[in-house]
Amino acid sequence: MTDPDPIALEPRTVAASRTEMNELVFPQHTNAYGSVFGGQVMWWIDMCAGICAQRHCSRVVVTASVDDLVFESPLRVGECVHLVSRVNAAFRTSVEVEVTVEGEDLATRERRPCVQARMTFVALDDDGKPREVPGLLLQTDEERARAAAAAERRRGRLTRRR
Repeated sequence: MTDPDPIALEPRTVAASRTEMNELVFPQHTNAYGSVFGGQVMWWIDMCAGICAQRHCSRVVVTASVDDLVFESPLRVGECVHLVSRVNAAFRTSVEVEVTVEGEDLATRERRPCVQARMTFVALDDDGKPREVPGLLLQTDEERARAAAAAERRRGRLTRRR
């Protein structure tokens, strides 16, 4: 692994990498029931989370795992899909990113929860090898709780791999 740039590894806040995206649901995104294909939603989630992870790491990242993906309500043609991602925790070479997805009726501006997801990304150096990531500055009790829960999920994930 190449020597990390100390400035590039300075801890960053959760807010510094927070990412929001909006997509509009068209008929080609939907199944025979008029709701968005799960794979399409997963693609949007991966893009939003990947941008968030790259913002935090200032490096190319790759999706290492999808730890949790829960569909709560369908997204329909004509709705706006609102995605928000945030880094929950930073480890040595990886980050956990959480994404919330809401459906928005553009006429009424009402939003409702549709999907929750957590993913892990690994930062890569120029040779495609895992590279250290900046730490995460935890500024609130909620951020500290999210980081602790992410660390517990990581322990479980690593245990299952052994």
